[in-house]
Amino acid sequence: MPALTMLPEVADALASGRAVVALESTIISHGLPRPDNLQVAREVERVVRDAGAVPATVAVVAGEVRVGLDDAALEVIAGADGVDKASGRDLAIVLARGGHAATTVAATALLASRAGIAVFATGGLGGVHRGAASTFDESADLTTLARTPITVVSAGVKSILDVGATLERLETLGVALVGYGTDRFPGFYRRDSGFPVDWRVDSPEEVAAIMRARRDLGTDQSALLVANPLPQGDQVDGELHDRVLAESLAAAAEAGVRGKAVTPFLLERFHRETGGESLRANTTIILRNAALAARIAVAVAR
Repeated sequence: MPALTMLPEVADALASGRAVVALESTIISHGLPRPDNLQVAREVERVVRDAGAVPATVAVVAGEVRVGLDDAALEVIAGADGVDKASGRDLAIVLARGGHAATTVAATALLASRAGIAVFATGGLGGVHRGAASTFDESADLTTLARTPITVVSAGVKSILDVGATLERLETLGVALVGYGTDRFPGFYRRDSGFPVDWRVDSPEEVAAIMRARRDLGTDQSALLVANPLPQGDQVDGELHDRVLAESLAAAAEAGVRGKAVTPFLLERFHRETGGESLRANTTIILRNAALAARIAVAVAR
């Protein structure tokens, strides 16, 4: 893979041991509608700075891997037509073609780790899709996290997925998991997915201590997942969530939507059918996760 192109601010922060937080770009190009996406992307970077860390949004721009985007590159990812959604397997193809691509959790984790960034904030992870026993539809996020040394802050996994099966896969793959301020595994739009977590932490310093212990033990070759739930009052109403989810899954099946097209299809329907409630929750999720990731990165650097 060609060398990563780092924004000078990111390179300087890494060289001096200061806190840096990686941010994925798929939420910008495929997860949020225009023009909200560009505004939210800028706001996410702002909250990282406010917490004392340097933001490093990751994307491919004109065939070049960028770790840290200037405003012009951010506008390309947010506003250009034909921005691909790239997982790890897609990166080389996009680079060879000189295209633009937003990076998924898998691709962002891979590139951030190679850049030397230890902490990464996203919205919700991919995982095992409902009906995967017959479709074998499972996100590459899981296997990538199993072999990538990075700490990921997320609101659990997207609630459109089979949460129980995803948790089983995370365990099998050796991805460590802690709940931040909770004993329950969050379900993205919902604070509680219905499943417990084995371990709870209540401060960025606890997460930083776990990261140091993993490094000392040599068990940090896979990811540490920090599951950060929405506050009670910021959830999407449970009845509305379940109804829209059922209708959206049926619509995806009828339209023959499969693979990496499923998540953006379902999220777009959620945004439309919940009257903006899911968009509000999605924005809150990524801002809260970015702020927490920054506080963890600062604790690690300290």
